[in-house]
Amino acid sequence: MRCPFCAAHDTRVIDSRLNNEGDQVRRRRECVACKERFTTYEVAEISLPPLVKRNGVREAFNEGKLRAGMLRALEKRPVSSEDVEAAVTRIKQALIAKGEREVQAQELGELVMKELSALDHVAFVRFASVYRSFQDVSEFTDMINNLSKI
Repeated sequence: MRCPFCAAHDTRVIDSRLNNEGDQVRRRRECVACKERFTTYEVAEISLPPLVKRNGVREAFNEGKLRAGMLRALEKRPVSSEDVEAAVTRIKQALIAKGEREVQAQELGELVMKELSALDHVAFVRFASVYRSFQDVSEFTDMINNLSKI
């Protein structure tokens, strides 16, 4: 690890601790050359499987795109950003837990709808209406009737 103060390459770890829910390591380091101390954070880098779209095109998983779609559905709804981030994390964990090399985009859409239905019913309806491409009002009302049974 390079020292952020003098750019020396030789640093030593003074202390290591687990952070958050144990998914991050906090390391206190000291530069051997200038004796300055600094903190680094180590997180496991896990690559999510690529998505296979309806038309067969493969696309890398894009967390920003997932979050943007959820936020668009949740626009002007009383849902905290912490709840949205927790939902995004649960979706990513579910994709990783599948252990598959590729994931169908429809599976991701279903995971998003499951999370949105738990967060806010209006956001769920907004997302589902676009995701499922309703052709007429009867499909829309059927979905709302099923949602009211939950």
